[in-house]
Amino acid sequence: MKLSVLQENLARGLQVVSRAVSTRSTLPVLNNVLLRTEDGGLKLTATNLEIGITYWVPGKIDTGGSMTVPARLLTDIVTGLPANERVELELQAQEMLHIKAGRLETHVKGIDAEEFPAIPTAGERPTTRVPQNILRVALGEVTFAAATDEARPILTGVLAHFEGDRLTLAAADNYRIAVKTITVLDPVEETSLVVPARSLHELSRVLSDTDEPVDIVLSPSRNQVLFHMEGIDVVSRLIDGQFPNYQQVLPKGFTTKATVDRDQLLKAVRLASLIASSSANIVKLQVGKDAEIGLTVSAATDVGDNRSEVEAVVEGDGTTIAFNARYLLDVLMNVDAEQFSLELNGPLSPGVFRPVGDGQYVHVVMPVKTTS
Repeated sequence: MKLSVLQENLARGLQVVSRAVSTRSTLPVLNNVLLRTEDGGLKLTATNLEIGITYWVPGKIDTGGSMTVPARLLTDIVTGLPANERVELELQAQEMLHIKAGRLETHVKGIDAEEFPAIPTAGERPTTRVPQNILRVALGEVTFAAATDEARPILTGVLAHFEGDRLTLAAADNYRIAVKTITVLDPVEETSLVVPARSLHELSRVLSDTDEPVDIVLSPSRNQVLFHMEGIDVVSRLIDGQFPNYQQVLPKGFTTKATVDRDQLLKAVRLASLIASSSANIVKLQVGKDAEIGLTVSAATDVGDNRSEVEAVVEGDGTTIAFNARYLLDVLMNVDAEQFSLELNGPLSPGVFRPVGDGQYVHVVMPVKTTS
């Protein structure tokens, strides 16, 4: 293997694929990045066996071949090379990679490419396609709600339910549910997948703010899903199991509704959370139809108390409800909207947050029981 590529292109590619490099594996080759010449360029691949990322770097190929080298070391070396420099890569005897850029030369010991796990690449007909910017926003509004506790593995994933020209994404832990529906470009038969939230988080980082589509390919064995963009593939394993029927938890109506400015509510919850964080992180929302201001956010602990008034348009009965401040901050920070409507059914029923003007998103937060 002998080739040359531009430093900035190689550095960018290594930065992208390194997000899939294993950090805890006992298998040494999973700490490496696979370098393989293909289609007149260099293909970089990394995996932790849950997610795999492939990135194509344009280059001049003199001799084809492949090998794997430690990903972090190679990334640090290439990042330290002069920008706009042409980097020469050559596989020498005993799996030694020779790196040369101008007068700088480095040798890095690698591992035979045959030991690297096989990673699927695009080639099959896409199951469907979605504009990258639409999918990117949808993932940002949903993935944060997935559980991080491995006690219930199915909840560490995001449900992707395809039906016709609609894709519904849903994530939940024991305290909240986020649901977003978007339109796909190619109608498909009804099918459901559960994709690890970690994989979708990494996917969202490589999606561009463009309406160019990302191809979604479900493997024939239905145990992997592949996302293909120009020059980049992201493949993820799927989580086995039945995702909970979240629709049973979604309230069908409300007795109280408050429409508020997102930035005002976010600022009030942030201030209250500074006090609440010293105890159980509980903040109270008091909604009153007849109140002059509409909504009050407060917190009180041993270190002090806080109270903020937020203008709101209120429909229905007044009520008071308590939430974990973290869950309120998460939805307010991750969903871009000028206004939110908060729908309530008393202090012990879930609160429903909807961005005004977006009927395709709903976020449910479970309340916290308090003594008062």
